[in-house]
Amino acid sequence: MQTYPPKVFRNVKDAELFLAPLRAEGKTLVTTNGCFDLLHTGHIKYLSEASSLGDLLVIGINSDSSVKRLKGPQRPIQKEMDRAFLIASLKMVDCAFIFQEDDPRAFLEVLKPDVHVKGGDYLPEDLPEKEVVEKHGGKIQILSFEKGYSTTAIVGSIRKAGQ
Repeated sequence: MQTYPPKVFRNVKDAELFLAPLRAEGKTLVTTNGCFDLLHTGHIKYLSEASSLGDLLVIGINSDSSVKRLKGPQRPIQKEMDRAFLIASLKMVDCAFIFQEDDPRAFLEVLKPDVHVKGGDYLPEDLPEKEVVEKHGGKIQILSFEKGYSTTAIVGSIRKAGQ
């Protein structure tokens, strides 16, 4: 069996160049984003469900600086390129890229996905990216939420065990 290195890009423009010929073929683009600091079962179920909504699944990975702003000074646990490499290595993911902002609106303006997905812990009306996605003809899809799976909870358990 031949293996291929995962498609990891340092920014959305490089991901866009990779995706352009695939989009020209009419492939539907599904995007999502997140920190993906510690990969867990909830992530895998979420990404599997997301990949079923189109032909290409592309993941925006929050930069180290944005994770720190969003999650606090002790995060991220893993560096941005390591997190992107892990996510892009998954069978259902076509590529991953790093984005610097705290929310995905800027990269959504570039990629113009057919579908942008979020987990069931969000409401569509609360998403700042909703307007951008719909402006370009895409739709927001809220996926099921796997209770009991959280990087923050895993980190808390590890810290508690180490005390």
